[in-house]
Order: sequence, then structure tokens, then C-alpha cells
Amino acid sequence: MTPKVVAVSISEKKGERKTPVAEVLLRENHGIVGDGHAGEWHRQISLLAMESIGKMQKMGLDVGAGDFAENITTQGIELPALPIGSRLAIGEVLLEISQIGKECHTRCAIYYQAGDCVMPKEGIFAKVVRGGVVRPQDEIRVL
Repeated sequence: MTPKVVAVSISEKKGERKTPVAEVLLRENHGIVGDGHAGEWHRQISLLAMESIGKMQKMGLDVGAGDFAENITTQGIELPALPIGSRLAIGEVLLEISQIGKECHTRCAIYYQAGDCVMPKEGIFAKVVRGGVVRPQDEIRVL
């Protein structure tokens, strides 16, 4: 299976589920224009695989793209296996992996519903090296 984008999602504030949209504009060294996580830091974009979301669905949760506050939901790529510094090309966009997983200081609603959450272990973060537009169905290439 060719790795691809399943959904792109944004939210105004941090700590919220994100809403899937038709496309997002990524700005170099910033993140997604209009997203609460954007800024000049190492976690400008978050990615989570649909395969990881599927694990939570199998636990009985009604969750989907954006529900784990990820900006880009992927399919066909093992995100946590990518080393820090790896680069992903999505159309004209170039991302550099900056962090694998994250520490959750407070438990999210997902954790309380299921007793677990995939984002801290299987979500990854990236910096925007080259900006552009990303849409669902865009192909992802590991460089």
C-alpha cells in the first residue's frame, strides 16, 4: 500500500479534538496556518496513523481522524518507526520528524473512556521545512 494522507485536521486551541477539513496550508517553520499548535517550536505538526486509531476503535471507542488532536492522519506508514530527523514529502511539502510520542501531563477524555490512548506512544511530531498545501489522498514519501 502506498502511504497516504487520510485526513487533515485543525483546531483553534491546543488540547482540543481537531476538525477534519478539505485542505491545510503549511507554512515553513510555523505549521498549519490557523491551527493552535503552530508556532516556532519543534512540534509544529502532529501525525497519527489510521492503523493506531483502529486499535482504539477495536476497544469500542467511537473515534476517527482528528480525535487525538493530530493534524495529519496517515495510512500505510509505520510512523513511530521513523527515526528523528527523517523527512517526509507530501506533495510540495517537506516535513522533518522532530519527536516520537509525547508525555501526557494530564489525562485526556480518550484515556478516561478507554483506559489508554495511542497518541503518547504512536503519534509523531514534525517541523515544516518547506510549506505548501496538503489534502486527503496525497501520497506520502519517506526520503
